Amino acid sequence: MSKTALTQWRHKAGAWVQRGLDQRLRLAVTGLSRSGKTAFITSLVNQLEHAGLDARLPHWPPAAEGRLLGIKRVPSRHHHVPAFGYEAALGQLAGTPPAWPEPTRGISEITLAIKYRPKNRLKRRLNDNATLYLEIVDYPGEWLLDLPLLAMSYAQWSGQQRELLREPALRELAGPWLQMGEGLAPDGPAEDARIAPLAAAYTRWLHDCKRELGRYLVQPGRFVLPGEYQGAPMLQFVPWVWGEVGTGLGEQHHHGMMEARFEHYKKHLVAGFYREFFAGFDRQIVLVDCLTPLNRGPGSFTDLGRALDAILQSFEYGKSGWWRRLFAPRIDKLLFAATKADHLTPDQHCRLTRLLGTLVRGGHRQARLSGIDIHTLALASIKATHSGRVRHQGEEIPALQGRRLEDLAPVTLYPGEVPEALPGDDFWQRRGFDFTEFAPPEWRPEAPLPHLRLDQALAFLLGDKLS
Repeated sequence: MSKTALTQWRHKAGAWVQRGLDQRLRLAVTGLSRSGKTAFITSLVNQLEHAGLDARLPHWPPAAEGRLLGIKRVPSRHHHVPAFGYEAALGQLAGTPPAWPEPTRGISEITLAIKYRPKNRLKRRLNDNATLYLEIVDYPGEWLLDLPLLAMSYAQWSGQQRELLREPALRELAGPWLQMGEGLAPDGPAEDARIAPLAAAYTRWLHDCKRELGRYLVQPGRFVLPGEYQGAPMLQFVPWVWGEVGTGLGEQHHHGMMEARFEHYKKHLVAGFYREFFAGFDRQIVLVDCLTPLNRGPGSFTDLGRALDAILQSFEYGKSGWWRRLFAPRIDKLLFAATKADHLTPDQHCRLTRLLGTLVRGGHRQARLSGIDIHTLALASIKATHSGRVRHQGEEIPALQGRRLEDLAPVTLYPGEVPEALPGDDFWQRRGFDFTEFAPPEWRPEAPLPHLRLDQALAFLLGDKLS
C-alpha cells in the first residue's frame, strides 16, 4: 500500500471511529393536559445550554464531573415535524410579569448536540470527546389513551361509552349531543350536514368532561387535541348509544358511515402514530399532575388512575405477539414524573413519589418483564416557590412562599398532606389538602431556570449514554 493510500485509509478509519462514538437518542416527553410538558422541555433545554457553565445539575454526573464540553441546538432530521417553540417559551417566562409557556397542541421536536468527554476507557482511547444527539419529542398523552380502541369494534366502543353515560354527571353534560342524535336514523342516508354538528357537540362534551368534571380518560383522544387533523372527516363520528343496531349497514347510512370513520381513525391515526413515531422512541418520560385531581375530588382522581392504566398499555411490549409485529417498539427506560413538586412543602415530596408509584404499579411488573427500566420521581421543572418554616399557634410548621397564579398576590401557606397511597373515604372527608397554583418565578434570561430534581431525571434518562 502506498503512503498516500495509507494516509487516506487512516483518515477514513478516523472518521469511522468518530461516527461510531457519536450517538443518537430519541427522548419522548408526554403527559395529559396541564401536566407541564412545555415547561419541562423548556427547562431541560435551558439547563443543558448552561451545563458546563452555571447549570444547577449536581446529581447528573457528566455535569458534576465537568465532562460536558458544549451543547447546541441543531436542525432536526425530521423535516415534517414542527419545531418545539423554545424561544417563545423562554420569552413568556422572562416577561413582565412572567407567564407560564403556552401548552403545545400537537407533536413537536427539538434536537441538541451534546459534546462531552467520555469516562469510559474504551471511548477515551478511541477519541478524546464524543457527541450525543438528543432528539426531544413532545406529544399529547391523550393520544396514548386511544390504544385500547385498536382491540375494539365500533359496536364494542359504543357499548363502553353507553355504560359511561349511566353516571349522572356525565349524562347531564352529554344532553346536547344525546338529544341531537336521537333523531338520527341508523339506516337513514348518510349526511355530513347532520353528522358533522353531532360530532362537534360530542367533542364539546369531551372538553366539558375535562374542564368541569376533571376527567382524563376521554376517547377518542384526537378529538380534544386533533393537531393537524382539525376538521378532517375521520374525526367526525360519535358512539352509537341510542339502542342496538344490526349489522350490514353500509357507508351510505348514518351508522355505517360513522363505523367506517371509526375504523379509519384507528388505522390511520391510532396505529399510524404508533408506527411512525412511538416505535422510534428510545426513552420515554410521562409527566403526571397528581395535585389537581386531589383538589377536584374522588371522581377526578379515580379517572386519572384509569387514564394512566390506558397509557401503561402502550409500554406492555410483551403483552402479545400482534403488538410486536405491529409496532416493534424499542423503549428501554420509562420515567413517570410527578410534576409541580414545588407546590408542596419538601416533607411531602416522598409521599408524592409514593402516590404516583401506587398509581402506576399495575404496569411496573409487565414493563420490567419486557426489559424496560422503570422509575418514578417527584420534580418541578421550573421552581416557583421558596420553602421554609413559619410559626402557627405557637408551633413551627413547614410553609411555602410564592405568587398565586390567579392574581399574582404573594402568599405564604401550608398546602397540607398528600396521601402516599390511593386516598380512601377518610381523606376525601377530611379535605386536608388544598393545592394552590403558583405563578412562575422572577427570572433573568442569562441565568439557568430554577428547578427541583431535573438533574435526577437526566441521570436516569441519559446517564448510560454519556459514560
